[in-house]
Amino acid sequence: MMTIKPARWSIAGLVLTFATAANAGQYPERAINLIVPFPPGGVTDVVGRAVAAQLTNELGQPVVVENRAGASGAVGTAAAARAEPDGYTLLLGNISTLGTNPSTLANLAYDPVKDFTPISLLAVQPLVVAVHPSVPARDIGELIRLAKSKPGALTYGTAGSSIHLAVELFNSMNGIDMLHVPYRGSAPAITDLIGGQINVLFDPISTLYPQVSGGQVRGLAVTTSERSNAASELPTVGESATPGYDVSSWQALVAPAGTPPQIVARLNAAVLRVLQAPETRALFDKQGARPSPSSPEQAGEYIRSEVARWKMVADKAGVRPE
Repeated sequence: MMTIKPARWSIAGLVLTFATAANAGQYPERAINLIVPFPPGGVTDVVGRAVAAQLTNELGQPVVVENRAGASGAVGTAAAARAEPDGYTLLLGNISTLGTNPSTLANLAYDPVKDFTPISLLAVQPLVVAVHPSVPARDIGELIRLAKSKPGALTYGTAGSSIHLAVELFNSMNGIDMLHVPYRGSAPAITDLIGGQINVLFDPISTLYPQVSGGQVRGLAVTTSERSNAASELPTVGESATPGYDVSSWQALVAPAGTPPQIVARLNAAVLRVLQAPETRALFDKQGARPSPSSPEQAGEYIRSEVARWKMVADKAGVRPE
């Protein structure tokens, strides 16, 4: 009979596990690093900074934002996945990094489900659907009829893979074909919409609505299931002409997989208080964002459902990881 000798590493592992659990009781004891995998200034960065500032007050330790941009957020997200699961490195994820990147980016260096422990959803924002004033469509129904009468003639811009898939879902649900024009950011896409180089644009409310309210482009609808308080005059795509269409740009707070449950619970409780704070809500309102607090389990289920949803949309549209 083979005798199995106790392995030293297993004893060390048990010691480390007990030490981690003990330390979780005093968490946090030093500054926390919050990776935002996008450049400063965008809605995900604004949400991250608002949450970080309030978490600093709640936790009694600095929560420091680190912008690590690149590859649709994949660079910073991969770095967060590799961090120690001790609660001192967190990730501000969003629809791209935790939802659509697995369907659009080849050789992704992380798994949004397996490599992270969800803490809470944070916010949701609608996209705005807008057209150049020369486009003879004043609502979503007219846009659909125009696209059907001229297959492939209308051009639509997108800044990011998540928005591309949102439009592909819209096209699929309505049986239309518009020509995709990708952009590296919202600013050049909006500039081209204003200039008439493209006909249609789906873009976050925080970046596109100022041009709608300023009369430079014509807003047709928002993409969420409910109207936005920031653009209450715009109907939803669903109520206009495409029942069941519901797309949100969203953010969530996650930690590396294996983060102790005590730390996750501590962070979740703090986040729920942060999202109720008037200061947070005021900052979110300026971005057209709505607080979306959740339990860690609810956040995990939402992320899993988004990964599956966008994979199905990408497969149907023939979008392959690049």
